[in-house]
Amino acid sequence: MSSVPDRGEFLGHPKGLFLLFGTELWERFSYYAMRAILVLYLVDKVTSDGGFGLGWTNASALKLYGWFTGLVYITPILGGWLADNHLGQRRAIIIGGALMAAGHFMLGTPHAWIPGMEQQAFFLGLALLIAGNGLFKPNISTMVGDLYQQGDHRRDGAFTIFYMGINVGAFLSGIVVGSVVAAYGGNWQMGFITAGIGMLLSLVLQLMFARKLLGDVGVVPSAKASKAMRKNASHHEPLTPEERDRIKVIFIMGVFTIIFWAGFEQAGGLMNIYANEFTNRVIGSFTVPTTWFQSLNPLFIVLFAPVFAALWVKMGDREPTSPVKFGLGLVLLGVGFLFMVGATLQQGGDATVKTSMVWLVGAYFFHTMGELCLSPIGLSMVTKLAPLRLLSLMMGIWFGFTGLANYVAGWVGSFIGHGDTESQVNNALSIFGGIAITAAIAGIVMWLMAGRLVDWMHGAEGAAAHPDTDDEMRVTGSHEAMPEKHPAN
Repeated sequence: MSSVPDRGEFLGHPKGLFLLFGTELWERFSYYAMRAILVLYLVDKVTSDGGFGLGWTNASALKLYGWFTGLVYITPILGGWLADNHLGQRRAIIIGGALMAAGHFMLGTPHAWIPGMEQQAFFLGLALLIAGNGLFKPNISTMVGDLYQQGDHRRDGAFTIFYMGINVGAFLSGIVVGSVVAAYGGNWQMGFITAGIGMLLSLVLQLMFARKLLGDVGVVPSAKASKAMRKNASHHEPLTPEERDRIKVIFIMGVFTIIFWAGFEQAGGLMNIYANEFTNRVIGSFTVPTTWFQSLNPLFIVLFAPVFAALWVKMGDREPTSPVKFGLGLVLLGVGFLFMVGATLQQGGDATVKTSMVWLVGAYFFHTMGELCLSPIGLSMVTKLAPLRLLSLMMGIWFGFTGLANYVAGWVGSFIGHGDTESQVNNALSIFGGIAITAAIAGIVMWLMAGRLVDWMHGAEGAAAHPDTDDEMRVTGSHEAMPEKHPAN
Protein backbone atom coordinates (compact mmCIF):
# COMPACT_ATOMS: atom_id res chain seq x y z
CA MET A 1 0.00 0.00 0.00
CA SER A 2 1.15 3.51 -0.77
CA SER A 3 2.20 5.51 2.23
CA VAL A 4 0.76 8.99 2.74
CA PRO A 5 2.65 11.12 5.27
CA ASP A 6 0.62 12.54 8.12
CA ARG A 7 0.80 16.24 7.34
CA GLY A 8 -2.52 17.11 8.87
CA GLU A 9 -5.82 17.76 7.20
CA PHE A 10 -7.63 20.64 5.56
CA LEU A 11 -11.43 20.62 5.39
CA GLY A 12 -11.35 17.07 6.69
CA HIS A 13 -9.10 15.73 3.91
CA PRO A 14 -5.36 15.07 3.52
CA LYS A 15 -3.50 18.17 2.38
CA GLY A 16 -2.20 16.13 -0.56
CA LEU A 17 -5.69 16.29 -2.06
CA PHE A 18 -5.42 20.04 -2.44
CA LEU A 19 -2.02 19.71 -4.08
CA LEU A 20 -3.61 17.45 -6.70
CA PHE A 21 -6.52 19.92 -6.93
CA GLY A 22 -4.12 22.77 -7.75
CA THR A 23 -2.07 20.66 -10.15
CA GLU A 24 -5.15 19.68 -12.12
CA LEU A 25 -6.65 23.18 -12.00
CA TRP A 26 -3.68 24.77 -13.73
CA GLU A 27 -3.23 21.91 -16.20
CA ARG A 28 -6.88 22.18 -17.25
CA PHE A 29 -6.53 25.96 -17.38
CA SER A 30 -3.69 25.53 -19.87
CA TYR A 31 -5.54 22.97 -22.01
CA TYR A 32 -8.82 24.86 -22.25
CA ALA A 33 -7.06 28.18 -22.83
CA MET A 34 -5.30 26.60 -25.80
CA ARG A 35 -8.49 24.91 -27.02
CA ALA A 36 -10.46 28.16 -26.83
CA ILE A 37 -8.22 29.88 -29.38
CA LEU A 38 -6.97 26.95 -31.49
CA VAL A 39 -9.56 27.16 -34.28
CA LEU A 40 -9.61 30.97 -34.16
CA TYR A 41 -5.83 30.99 -34.65
CA LEU A 42 -6.05 28.61 -37.61
CA VAL A 43 -8.67 30.67 -39.49
CA ASP A 44 -7.15 34.09 -38.79
CA LYS A 45 -5.29 35.83 -41.61
CA VAL A 46 -1.59 35.23 -42.06
CA THR A 47 0.87 37.88 -40.90
CA SER A 48 1.36 39.36 -44.38
CA ASP A 49 -2.37 40.09 -44.54
CA GLY A 50 -2.46 41.77 -41.15
CA GLY A 51 -3.41 38.77 -39.01
CA PHE A 52 -1.73 36.50 -36.50
CA GLY A 53 -2.99 33.15 -37.77
CA LEU A 54 -2.31 30.51 -40.41
CA GLY A 55 -5.06 31.49 -42.87
CA TRP A 56 -6.83 28.11 -43.00
CA THR A 57 -10.43 27.73 -44.15
CA ASN A 58 -13.12 27.09 -41.55
CA ALA A 59 -13.67 23.57 -42.88
CA SER A 60 -9.98 22.63 -42.74
CA ALA A 61 -9.60 24.09 -39.26
CA LEU A 62 -12.56 22.12 -37.93
CA LYS A 63 -11.25 18.88 -39.41
CA LEU A 64 -7.90 19.43 -37.71
CA TYR A 65 -9.66 20.29 -34.45
CA GLY A 66 -11.51 16.97 -34.60
CA TRP A 67 -8.34 14.98 -35.19
CA PHE A 68 -6.51 16.77 -32.39
CA THR A 69 -9.21 16.42 -29.72
CA GLY A 70 -9.81 12.83 -30.76
CA LEU A 71 -6.16 11.91 -30.21
CA VAL A 72 -6.20 13.74 -26.87
CA TYR A 73 -8.78 11.22 -25.63
CA ILE A 74 -7.18 8.13 -27.17
CA THR A 75 -3.52 8.53 -26.13
CA PRO A 76 -4.33 8.21 -22.39
CA ILE A 77 -4.78 4.48 -23.03
CA LEU A 78 -1.05 4.24 -23.78
CA GLY A 79 -0.14 6.76 -21.07
CA GLY A 80 -2.01 4.80 -18.44
CA TRP A 81 -0.28 1.58 -19.49
CA LEU A 82 3.16 3.20 -19.33
CA ALA A 83 2.47 4.57 -15.86
CA ASP A 84 1.08 1.28 -14.56
CA ASN A 85 3.95 -0.80 -15.90
CA HIS A 86 7.06 1.40 -16.10
CA LEU A 87 6.95 5.04 -15.06
CA GLY A 88 4.65 5.31 -12.06
CA GLN A 89 1.98 7.96 -11.92
CA ARG A 90 4.11 10.73 -10.42
CA ARG A 91 6.85 10.46 -13.02
CA ALA A 92 4.25 10.19 -15.81
CA ILE A 93 2.53 13.44 -14.90
CA ILE A 94 5.85 15.30 -14.60
CA ILE A 95 7.01 14.11 -18.03
CA GLY A 96 3.56 14.72 -19.49
CA GLY A 97 3.34 18.19 -17.98
CA ALA A 98 6.77 19.15 -19.31
CA LEU A 99 5.81 17.97 -22.81
CA MET A 100 2.57 19.96 -22.69
CA ALA A 101 4.34 23.11 -21.51
CA ALA A 102 6.80 22.74 -24.39
CA GLY A 103 3.87 22.28 -26.79
CA HIS A 104 2.13 25.45 -25.62
CA PHE A 105 5.30 27.52 -25.95
CA MET A 106 5.97 26.03 -29.39
CA LEU A 107 2.52 27.20 -30.48
CA GLY A 108 3.31 30.58 -28.92
CA THR A 109 6.52 31.07 -30.91
CA PRO A 110 6.20 34.44 -32.72
CA HIS A 111 5.87 34.00 -36.47
CA ALA A 112 8.60 36.61 -37.00
CA TRP A 113 11.07 34.24 -35.34
CA ILE A 114 10.32 31.33 -37.68
CA PRO A 115 9.43 32.77 -41.11
CA GLY A 116 8.26 30.02 -43.43
CA MET A 117 8.22 27.47 -40.59
CA GLU A 118 4.92 28.46 -38.96
CA GLN A 119 3.07 25.31 -40.02
CA GLN A 120 5.86 22.99 -38.91
CA ALA A 121 6.07 24.66 -35.50
CA PHE A 122 2.31 24.40 -35.16
CA PHE A 123 2.20 20.66 -35.84
CA LEU A 124 5.17 20.03 -33.55
CA GLY A 125 3.37 21.91 -30.78
CA LEU A 126 0.23 19.81 -31.26
CA ALA A 127 2.26 16.59 -31.21
CA LEU A 128 3.88 17.57 -27.91
CA LEU A 129 0.46 18.41 -26.43
CA ILE A 130 -1.02 15.08 -27.52
CA ALA A 131 1.90 13.06 -26.14
CA GLY A 132 2.01 15.00 -22.89
CA ASN A 133 -1.73 14.78 -22.33
CA GLY A 134 -1.61 11.02 -22.83
CA LEU A 135 0.78 10.74 -19.89
CA PHE A 136 -0.87 13.32 -17.65
CA LYS A 137 -4.61 12.80 -18.08
CA PRO A 138 -5.13 9.19 -16.92
CA ASN A 139 -2.76 9.41 -13.95
CA ILE A 140 -3.38 12.58 -11.97
CA SER A 141 -6.95 11.70 -10.99
CA THR A 142 -6.21 8.09 -10.06
CA MET A 143 -3.78 9.35 -7.42
CA VAL A 144 -6.69 10.92 -5.54
CA GLY A 145 -8.09 7.52 -4.62
CA ASP A 146 -4.67 6.37 -3.35
CA LEU A 147 -4.76 9.07 -0.67
CA TYR A 148 -7.45 7.11 1.17
CA GLN A 149 -7.69 3.65 2.67
CA GLN A 150 -10.12 1.21 1.15
CA GLY A 151 -13.58 1.91 2.50
CA ASP A 152 -12.79 5.48 3.59
CA HIS A 153 -16.09 7.33 3.35
CA ARG A 154 -14.29 10.55 2.43
CA ARG A 155 -13.36 9.37 -1.06
CA ASP A 156 -16.53 10.56 -2.77
CA GLY A 157 -16.14 14.00 -1.26
CA ALA A 158 -12.49 14.03 -2.27
CA PHE A 159 -13.37 13.43 -5.91
CA THR A 160 -15.96 16.16 -5.74
CA ILE A 161 -13.32 18.64 -4.54
CA PHE A 162 -10.79 17.41 -7.09
CA TYR A 163 -13.11 17.69 -10.07
CA MET A 164 -14.12 21.16 -9.05
CA GLY A 165 -10.53 22.04 -9.92
CA ILE A 166 -11.18 20.92 -13.50
CA ASN A 167 -14.08 23.28 -13.89
CA VAL A 168 -12.51 26.20 -12.04
CA GLY A 169 -9.52 25.94 -14.37
CA ALA A 170 -11.75 25.65 -17.44
CA PHE A 171 -13.85 28.63 -16.32
CA LEU A 172 -10.83 30.87 -15.78
CA SER A 173 -9.14 29.84 -19.02
CA GLY A 174 -11.59 31.35 -21.49
CA ILE A 175 -11.80 34.66 -19.64
CA VAL A 176 -8.05 35.03 -19.04
CA VAL A 177 -6.85 33.96 -22.48
CA GLY A 178 -9.49 36.08 -24.22
CA SER A 179 -8.47 39.13 -22.21
CA VAL A 180 -4.76 38.53 -22.91
CA VAL A 181 -5.30 38.14 -26.67
CA ALA A 182 -7.44 41.28 -26.75
CA ALA A 183 -4.84 43.24 -24.76
CA TYR A 184 -2.19 42.34 -27.35
CA GLY A 185 -4.29 43.32 -30.34
CA GLY A 186 -5.45 39.84 -31.35
CA ASN A 187 -2.05 38.15 -31.04
CA TRP A 188 -2.90 34.46 -30.59
CA GLN A 189 0.71 33.63 -29.71
CA MET A 190 0.31 35.51 -26.42
CA GLY A 191 -2.70 33.32 -25.67
CA PHE A 192 -0.67 30.15 -26.22
CA ILE A 193 2.10 31.52 -24.01
CA THR A 194 -0.51 32.19 -21.32
CA ALA A 195 -1.55 28.54 -21.57
CA GLY A 196 2.09 27.49 -21.23
CA ILE A 197 2.48 29.58 -18.08
CA GLY A 198 -0.54 27.81 -16.59
CA MET A 199 1.07 24.45 -17.32
CA LEU A 200 4.33 25.58 -15.69
CA LEU A 201 2.41 26.57 -12.55
CA SER A 202 0.97 23.05 -12.45
CA LEU A 203 4.44 21.53 -12.70
CA VAL A 204 5.95 23.84 -10.08
CA LEU A 205 3.25 22.88 -7.56
CA GLN A 206 3.92 19.20 -8.13
CA LEU A 207 7.70 19.48 -7.97
CA MET A 208 7.72 21.62 -4.84
CA PHE A 209 5.19 19.84 -2.67
CA ALA A 210 4.64 16.27 -3.95
CA ARG A 211 7.27 14.59 -1.80
CA LYS A 212 6.09 16.40 1.33
CA LEU A 213 2.34 15.98 0.89
CA LEU A 214 1.99 12.78 -1.14
CA GLY A 215 4.71 10.53 0.28
CA ASP A 216 5.23 7.61 -2.08
CA VAL A 217 1.74 7.79 -3.61
CA GLY A 218 2.13 7.28 -7.35
CA VAL A 219 5.88 6.60 -7.21
CA VAL A 220 5.92 2.83 -7.73
CA PRO A 221 4.23 1.52 -10.91
CA SER A 222 0.99 -0.18 -9.90
CA ALA A 223 1.82 -3.33 -11.87
CA LYS A 224 4.94 -3.78 -9.77
CA ALA A 225 3.12 -2.96 -6.53
CA SER A 226 0.41 -5.53 -7.21
CA LYS A 227 2.66 -8.28 -8.58
CA ALA A 228 2.12 -10.57 -5.64
CA MET A 229 -1.64 -10.24 -5.90
CA ARG A 230 -1.63 -10.97 -9.61
CA LYS A 231 0.25 -14.22 -9.07
CA ASN A 232 -2.79 -15.60 -7.33
CA ALA A 233 -5.33 -14.23 -9.77
CA SER A 234 -6.32 -15.51 -13.14
CA HIS A 235 -6.44 -12.90 -15.88
CA HIS A 236 -7.38 -15.33 -18.58
CA GLU A 237 -10.60 -16.70 -17.21
CA PRO A 238 -13.40 -16.80 -19.79
CA LEU A 239 -16.10 -14.21 -19.33
CA THR A 240 -19.26 -15.41 -17.65
CA PRO A 241 -22.61 -14.86 -19.41
CA GLU A 242 -23.39 -12.03 -16.96
CA GLU A 243 -20.05 -10.35 -17.64
CA ARG A 244 -20.62 -10.59 -21.39
CA ASP A 245 -24.03 -8.96 -21.00
CA ARG A 246 -22.60 -6.15 -18.91
CA ILE A 247 -19.80 -5.49 -21.40
CA LYS A 248 -22.42 -5.47 -24.14
CA VAL A 249 -24.21 -2.67 -22.28
CA ILE A 250 -20.99 -0.65 -22.11
CA PHE A 251 -20.47 -0.92 -25.86
CA ILE A 252 -24.09 -0.11 -26.73
CA MET A 253 -24.11 2.96 -24.52
CA GLY A 254 -20.69 3.86 -25.89
CA VAL A 255 -22.28 4.25 -29.33
CA PHE A 256 -24.78 6.70 -27.89
CA THR A 257 -22.06 8.62 -26.07
CA ILE A 258 -20.37 9.15 -29.45
CA ILE A 259 -23.53 10.89 -30.66
CA PHE A 260 -23.61 13.09 -27.57
CA TRP A 261 -19.98 14.21 -27.61
CA ALA A 262 -19.95 14.67 -31.39
CA GLY A 263 -22.60 17.33 -30.83
CA PHE A 264 -21.27 18.69 -27.55
CA GLU A 265 -17.74 19.23 -28.89
CA GLN A 266 -19.00 21.67 -31.50
CA ALA A 267 -18.43 24.12 -28.62
CA GLY A 268 -14.72 24.44 -29.37
CA GLY A 269 -15.19 24.19 -33.13
CA LEU A 270 -18.22 25.28 -35.15
CA MET A 271 -19.95 27.13 -32.30
CA ASN A 272 -16.68 28.92 -31.56
CA ILE A 273 -16.47 30.10 -35.17
CA TYR A 274 -20.16 31.07 -35.12
CA ALA A 275 -19.62 33.14 -31.98
CA ASN A 276 -16.63 34.86 -33.58
CA GLU A 277 -18.09 35.64 -37.01
CA PHE A 278 -21.87 35.74 -36.72
CA THR A 279 -22.73 36.82 -33.16
CA ASN A 280 -23.25 40.36 -31.90
CA ARG A 281 -20.86 40.43 -28.95
CA VAL A 282 -21.08 44.15 -28.26
CA ILE A 283 -22.46 45.35 -24.91
CA GLY A 284 -22.38 49.13 -24.87
CA SER A 285 -18.82 50.05 -25.77
CA PHE A 286 -17.41 46.63 -24.74
CA THR A 287 -16.95 43.70 -27.12
CA VAL A 288 -17.16 40.32 -25.38
CA PRO A 289 -14.15 38.18 -26.42
CA THR A 290 -15.17 35.05 -28.30
CA THR A 291 -13.27 32.86 -25.87
CA TRP A 292 -15.42 33.96 -22.95
CA PHE A 293 -18.22 31.77 -24.23
CA GLN A 294 -15.98 28.76 -23.58
CA SER A 295 -16.28 29.53 -19.85
CA LEU A 296 -20.06 29.17 -19.82
CA ASN A 297 -20.01 25.35 -19.65
CA PRO A 298 -17.72 25.04 -16.59
CA LEU A 299 -19.57 27.92 -14.91
CA PHE A 300 -22.91 26.14 -15.37
CA ILE A 301 -21.35 22.88 -14.12
CA VAL A 302 -20.10 24.49 -10.94
CA LEU A 303 -23.51 26.09 -10.34
CA PHE A 304 -25.79 23.17 -11.20
CA ALA A 305 -23.88 19.95 -10.43
CA PRO A 306 -24.88 20.21 -6.72
CA VAL A 307 -28.50 20.70 -7.83
CA PHE A 308 -28.44 17.52 -9.91
CA ALA A 309 -26.70 15.60 -7.14
CA ALA A 310 -29.36 16.65 -4.64
CA LEU A 311 -32.12 15.84 -7.14
CA TRP A 312 -30.96 12.25 -7.68
CA VAL A 313 -30.68 11.70 -3.94
CA LYS A 314 -34.10 13.21 -3.26
CA MET A 315 -35.74 10.98 -5.85
CA GLY A 316 -34.60 7.88 -3.94
CA ASP A 317 -36.16 4.75 -5.41
CA ARG A 318 -37.64 6.84 -8.22
CA GLU A 319 -34.19 7.85 -9.48
CA PRO A 320 -33.87 7.06 -13.22
CA THR A 321 -31.51 4.32 -14.37
CA SER A 322 -28.34 5.14 -16.28
CA PRO A 323 -29.88 4.47 -19.73
CA VAL A 324 -32.82 6.77 -18.94
CA LYS A 325 -30.40 9.50 -17.79
CA PHE A 326 -28.44 8.99 -21.01
CA GLY A 327 -31.61 9.44 -23.03
CA LEU A 328 -32.46 12.63 -21.15
CA GLY A 329 -28.94 13.96 -21.72
CA LEU A 330 -29.25 13.42 -25.47
CA VAL A 331 -32.64 15.15 -25.61
CA LEU A 332 -31.26 18.15 -23.68
CA LEU A 333 -28.37 18.33 -26.13
CA GLY A 334 -30.91 18.48 -28.95
CA VAL A 335 -32.80 21.28 -27.18
CA GLY A 336 -29.55 23.23 -26.94
CA PHE A 337 -29.02 22.99 -30.69
CA LEU A 338 -32.54 24.29 -31.27
CA PHE A 339 -31.19 27.56 -29.86
CA MET A 340 -28.47 27.52 -32.52
CA VAL A 341 -31.15 26.84 -35.14
CA GLY A 342 -32.95 29.91 -33.81
CA ALA A 343 -29.77 31.94 -34.19
CA THR A 344 -29.30 30.97 -37.84
CA LEU A 345 -32.98 31.59 -38.60
CA GLN A 346 -32.60 35.10 -37.17
CA GLN A 347 -29.96 35.70 -39.84
CA GLY A 348 -32.31 34.66 -42.63
CA GLY A 349 -29.39 33.60 -44.78
CA ASP A 350 -27.80 37.05 -44.52
CA ALA A 351 -24.23 36.73 -43.24
CA THR A 352 -24.11 40.44 -42.39
CA VAL A 353 -26.77 39.97 -39.68
CA LYS A 354 -25.24 39.43 -36.25
CA THR A 355 -27.34 37.29 -33.91
CA SER A 356 -28.02 37.78 -30.22
CA MET A 357 -25.67 36.26 -27.64
CA VAL A 358 -28.76 34.89 -25.89
CA TRP A 359 -28.88 32.05 -28.42
CA LEU A 360 -25.37 30.89 -27.54
CA VAL A 361 -25.95 31.20 -23.79
CA GLY A 362 -29.13 29.13 -24.09
CA ALA A 363 -27.35 26.48 -26.15
CA TYR A 364 -24.48 26.17 -23.69
CA PHE A 365 -26.92 25.98 -20.77
CA PHE A 366 -28.89 23.04 -22.16
CA HIS A 367 -25.73 21.31 -23.38
CA THR A 368 -24.38 21.47 -19.83
CA MET A 369 -27.62 20.11 -18.40
CA GLY A 370 -27.30 17.21 -20.84
CA GLU A 371 -23.69 16.68 -19.81
CA LEU A 372 -24.70 16.45 -16.15
CA CYS A 373 -27.18 13.71 -17.08
CA LEU A 374 -24.67 11.72 -19.11
CA SER A 375 -20.98 12.23 -18.40
CA PRO A 376 -20.61 11.24 -14.72
CA ILE A 377 -23.26 8.58 -15.18
CA GLY A 378 -21.26 6.92 -17.95
CA LEU A 379 -18.05 6.88 -15.92
CA SER A 380 -19.82 5.45 -12.90
CA MET A 381 -21.57 2.87 -15.09
CA VAL A 382 -18.27 1.52 -16.43
CA THR A 383 -16.99 0.94 -12.89
CA LYS A 384 -20.24 -0.87 -12.04
CA LEU A 385 -20.31 -3.13 -15.07
CA ALA A 386 -16.70 -3.86 -16.07
CA PRO A 387 -15.14 -7.05 -14.63
CA LEU A 388 -12.47 -6.05 -12.13
CA ARG A 389 -9.71 -7.72 -14.16
CA LEU A 390 -10.74 -5.68 -17.22
CA LEU A 391 -11.56 -2.36 -15.56
CA SER A 392 -8.59 -0.38 -16.89
CA LEU A 393 -9.12 -1.74 -20.39
CA MET A 394 -12.84 -0.95 -20.37
CA MET A 395 -12.22 2.55 -19.03
CA GLY A 396 -9.70 3.07 -21.80
CA ILE A 397 -12.22 1.86 -24.36
CA TRP A 398 -14.83 4.22 -22.89
CA PHE A 399 -12.47 7.16 -23.41
CA GLY A 400 -11.83 5.78 -26.87
CA PHE A 401 -15.52 6.35 -27.65
CA THR A 402 -15.03 9.98 -26.63
CA GLY A 403 -11.96 10.22 -28.84
CA LEU A 404 -13.92 8.90 -31.83
CA ALA A 405 -16.70 11.37 -31.02
CA ASN A 406 -14.24 14.26 -31.19
CA TYR A 407 -13.11 13.18 -34.64
CA VAL A 408 -16.75 12.94 -35.76
CA ALA A 409 -17.36 16.41 -34.27
CA GLY A 410 -14.65 17.91 -36.46
CA TRP A 411 -15.90 16.04 -39.54
CA VAL A 412 -19.50 17.23 -38.97
CA GLY A 413 -18.39 20.82 -38.32
CA SER A 414 -16.36 20.83 -41.53
CA PHE A 415 -19.59 20.64 -43.55
CA ILE A 416 -19.88 24.38 -43.02
CA GLY A 417 -17.91 24.32 -46.24
CA HIS A 418 -15.41 26.45 -48.11
CA GLY A 419 -17.86 28.77 -49.88
CA ASP A 420 -18.93 32.33 -49.23
CA THR A 421 -20.29 33.44 -45.87
CA GLU A 422 -23.94 33.23 -47.00
CA SER A 423 -23.44 29.59 -47.94
CA GLN A 424 -21.74 28.94 -44.62
CA VAL A 425 -24.69 30.41 -42.71
CA ASN A 426 -27.10 28.10 -44.55
CA ASN A 427 -24.81 25.14 -43.99
CA ALA A 428 -24.60 25.98 -40.28
CA LEU A 429 -28.41 25.88 -40.11
CA SER A 430 -28.40 22.40 -41.63
CA ILE A 431 -25.67 21.18 -39.27
CA PHE A 432 -27.30 22.55 -36.12
CA GLY A 433 -30.72 21.25 -37.15
CA GLY A 434 -29.30 17.84 -38.09
CA ILE A 435 -27.56 17.46 -34.73
CA ALA A 436 -30.73 18.50 -32.87
CA ILE A 437 -32.83 15.90 -34.69
CA THR A 438 -30.21 13.15 -34.37
CA ALA A 439 -29.75 13.78 -30.64
CA ALA A 440 -33.50 13.77 -29.97
CA ILE A 441 -34.04 10.52 -31.90
CA ALA A 442 -31.07 8.90 -30.15
CA GLY A 443 -32.47 9.95 -26.77
CA ILE A 444 -35.86 8.40 -27.55
CA VAL A 445 -34.24 5.16 -28.77
CA MET A 446 -32.14 4.98 -25.60
CA TRP A 447 -35.26 5.47 -23.47
CA LEU A 448 -37.03 2.65 -25.35
CA MET A 449 -34.02 0.34 -24.83
CA ALA A 450 -33.59 1.20 -21.15
CA GLY A 451 -35.49 -1.77 -19.75
CA ARG A 452 -33.54 -4.33 -21.76
CA LEU A 453 -30.20 -2.69 -20.92
CA VAL A 454 -30.99 -2.73 -17.19
CA ASP A 455 -31.81 -6.45 -17.49
CA TRP A 456 -28.39 -7.03 -19.05
CA MET A 457 -26.76 -5.24 -16.11
CA HIS A 458 -27.79 -8.17 -13.89
CA GLY A 459 -28.45 -6.26 -10.70
CA ALA A 460 -25.88 -3.49 -11.07
CA GLU A 461 -28.83 -1.10 -11.40
CA GLY A 462 -32.55 -1.26 -10.89
CA ALA A 463 -34.54 -3.00 -8.22
CA ALA A 464 -31.85 -5.60 -7.60
CA ALA A 465 -29.15 -3.07 -6.91
CA HIS A 466 -28.50 -2.02 -3.32
CA PRO A 467 -25.53 0.37 -3.30
CA ASP A 468 -24.52 1.99 -0.08
CA THR A 469 -24.32 5.35 -1.85
CA ASP A 470 -24.94 6.56 -5.34
CA ASP A 471 -21.63 7.81 -6.64
CA GLU A 472 -22.80 8.96 -10.04
CA MET A 473 -23.23 12.59 -9.20
CA ARG A 474 -20.48 12.90 -6.65
CA VAL A 475 -18.39 14.54 -9.32
CA THR A 476 -18.98 17.84 -11.02
CA GLY A 477 -20.14 16.33 -14.28
CA SER A 478 -17.10 17.31 -16.27
CA HIS A 479 -16.36 14.83 -19.03
CA GLU A 480 -12.75 15.13 -17.97
CA ALA A 481 -13.55 13.24 -14.79
CA MET A 482 -12.31 9.70 -14.12
CA PRO A 483 -13.36 7.63 -11.12
CA GLU A 484 -10.76 6.11 -8.90
CA LYS A 485 -9.31 2.70 -9.60
CA HIS A 486 -10.36 -0.36 -7.73
CA PRO A 487 -7.92 -0.72 -4.85
CA ALA A 488 -4.90 -2.71 -5.82
CA ASN A 489 -3.15 -2.48 -2.53
